[in-house]
Amino acid sequence: MTADDLSIQWLGRVDYQQALALQERLVAQRRAGAIGDHLLLLEHDPVYTIGRTPDQASLRGATHLPHPVVQISRGGQATYHGPGQLVGYPILDLRRHGQDLHRHLRALEELLIRVCDAFGVAAHRREGLTGAWVADRKIASIGVGVRHWISMHGFALNVRDDLAPFHEITPCGITGVTMTSLEKESGGPISVQDAAAAVSRLFPECLPGLAT
Repeated sequence: MTADDLSIQWLGRVDYQQALALQERLVAQRRAGAIGDHLLLLEHDPVYTIGRTPDQASLRGATHLPHPVVQISRGGQATYHGPGQLVGYPILDLRRHGQDLHRHLRALEELLIRVCDAFGVAAHRREGLTGAWVADRKIASIGVGVRHWISMHGFALNVRDDLAPFHEITPCGITGVTMTSLEKESGGPISVQDAAAAVSRLFPECLPGLAT
């Protein structure tokens, strides 16, 4: 497989349920071999999501939240999506990329670290914690789902400096975590479209089995 077989689309601002329905369609088409791999890049209307877990303590009861809550088929605890955050949904046949979920997660982390570096922000992994971090501050979250080795859901990179909605939950279930953003760490304005362009450029370099 080569980079020419990968379709990367910038969708702009999309309602969460509409984006979820689009993912469902693309996953079915990818499984049937009707399409190649896809990467969807977008912003969401404000929403909280939580993965498949009976423990929903990270929502802190949910009744106080200023935006809707959606339970979805990824792993992990609660997070927030909204304007100013770049969301990426890779729809990939992982059988062509190592057939290894942990390898997929590490590839997404590597992508996010390189994107941060492109804006002068030194991000890194933290032992035992998925995502990308700047010192002890979380700049990007990852939560994926896999059906018959077709991936869905993905990553969320905080670009703009509006992080207040995270204060209403326990992000990713990590008590005391501080969320940060590319703008906050770089000290300058960065658009979500600029971050999306960096992801589009770097994604093929980080995806196992995809030659550039």
